[in-house]
Amino acid sequence: MTDLKSLPTKKLYINGEWRDSKGGSLHPVINPATEEALCDVIQGTLDDVDDAVAAAKSAFRDWRHTRAAKRQALMHAIADGMEARKQDLVAAVSTALGCPPHITEWLHIDGPIYAMRFYADRAAVMEETEKAGHSLVLKEPVGVCGFITPWNYPLHQFVGKVAPALAAGCTMIQKPSEITPLQDYVMAEIIDAAGIPAGVFNLVPGAGPVVGAALSSHADIDMISFTGSTRAGIEVARAAAPTVKRVTQELGGKSPFIITPDADLEAAVRWGCEDVFINSGQTCTALTRMLVPAERYEEAVAIAKRVAEDTAMGTDGNAFMGPLSSARQRDIVRGYIQKGVEEGARLVTGGVEAPQGFTKGFYVSPTVFADVDNDMAIAREEIFGPVTCLIPYKDMDEAIAIANDTQYGLSSGVWAKDAESAMPVVRRLEAGLCFVNGGEFNYDAPFGGMKRSGNGREFGNAGLDEFIELKSVQLPA
Repeated sequence: MTDLKSLPTKKLYINGEWRDSKGGSLHPVINPATEEALCDVIQGTLDDVDDAVAAAKSAFRDWRHTRAAKRQALMHAIADGMEARKQDLVAAVSTALGCPPHITEWLHIDGPIYAMRFYADRAAVMEETEKAGHSLVLKEPVGVCGFITPWNYPLHQFVGKVAPALAAGCTMIQKPSEITPLQDYVMAEIIDAAGIPAGVFNLVPGAGPVVGAALSSHADIDMISFTGSTRAGIEVARAAAPTVKRVTQELGGKSPFIITPDADLEAAVRWGCEDVFINSGQTCTALTRMLVPAERYEEAVAIAKRVAEDTAMGTDGNAFMGPLSSARQRDIVRGYIQKGVEEGARLVTGGVEAPQGFTKGFYVSPTVFADVDNDMAIAREEIFGPVTCLIPYKDMDEAIAIANDTQYGLSSGVWAKDAESAMPVVRRLEAGLCFVNGGEFNYDAPFGGMKRSGNGREFGNAGLDEFIELKSVQLPA
C-alpha cells in the first residue's frame, strides 16, 4: 500500500502533468480520529482554474471524437487501477473522513469501482442513433465540465460525475472538498497511469468560494455538477446563470422513514437507526425522521435507545461508527442536539458530551430524540450527524403529511409487512429515492432529488443522460 504522505498533494494535475500552483496556499488535512495533521494540500487559484479549463477545452476537440470502444477500454483500465489500489483508496477516505476502514471498503470504495465499469460499458450509447420520422437523432457530449464534490462520500461522488462524463466524451476539472481530498490524488494517479489523454481530466483542489465559484462562472465551462448543501447549491446556480451552462445539483435532505402498523417493528427501527448512524450520520439520504404508529411509539423509542447504546464507536474492526469529519461539524451537531433539548424534545440517549472513553477525536454519541414535533429545527434542518428523531402518527394520511412537510425531497423510506404493501405509501412520498424494507443503494438506478434537494440524476442510465446533448438531423422526407 502507498504511503499517503507520498501523494503529490502540493501539486495540481493539469493537462496530464503534476505542476505547481500559481500562488496557491496550503491547507492541512486532519485525521478526525486523532486530531493530527495528515498532510498539506495545495489550494488552487483563479489562474490555476483558467489553466485547467484551457487544457480541458483543448483536449475536448479530440476526445469527443474518440471511438466508444477506446473510451470503454480506458475506463476499464481505470477500474483495474482502482482494484489494484483499493487499500490506498480505503486509507485515503478513512483517515480523512473518520469512517472505520472495514466499513469504508464496502461503503465508499466497492460501489464506485462497480460504477466505473458500469459507465465504461455504456460508452457505446454515444454512437447509437434514433430515427424520429424523417429525422435522425444523434448524441454528443455536453463539453467541458466542472465538478464540485463533497467531503462525506468523496469517491462515490467523484465517480458519479467523472465516470459518465468520460463515457460521454466530455473533459473535466475536478474540485474535491478541502476536508477529504486524498482519494482524488489517488484517482488522478490511476487515471494518469491508465493513459487518459492529457487535459481530459484535471484536478484543482481549493476553497469553494475561490475554485468552486470560478468553475461555476467560467465562460468556457459548459456544465457544472455540484454535490453539497442547498445553500451552496443556490450560489453555484446563481454564478452559473450568466453563462447559461447546464447545472446539476445533489443537495440536502431531511428524509422521512415511515414504519407502517403491520411492519416488523424491531427490524424496522434497528435498520432505521443504523441508516442514520452509519458514516456518523454524514449521509445526505439518511432517514433522520422516523415516523412510528402512535400505538407502538414507546416500544419503538425503547428499541431505538437500545440500538444507539449498543453502537460500537472508534476506528477498529469492531466499530460501526467513527468520529465526525471535523471539529466544526462536531460543534454543529452538538449545537443541534442542544437546540432539540431547548425546543422540548425528549433526549432518550446520547447528547452533547463526548462519548465515554474518547478524549481525542471529533466524536458524537449516537443520539435519539423522542416527542419530536415536525416544526422543531431538529426535524426540519439537516443536522448531518448521528441524530434520529422519532415522531408518532395516528393514521397513514397523517404520516404522509408529516413526511412530505419539508423543503427537501432527496430520500425516503418505508418499512411495511412486505414490499407490495409498501408501494401505495411509496407512491405518495415526494422524494427522488425510496428505500423499502431495508433495500440497498443501487448504482444501476438513478439517484437524485426533488424540491430543494436539487435537480438532475447521477448513476444508472439517467446519470449518463446528464452529459449528453441531442442533435436532430432533418433528412429529406
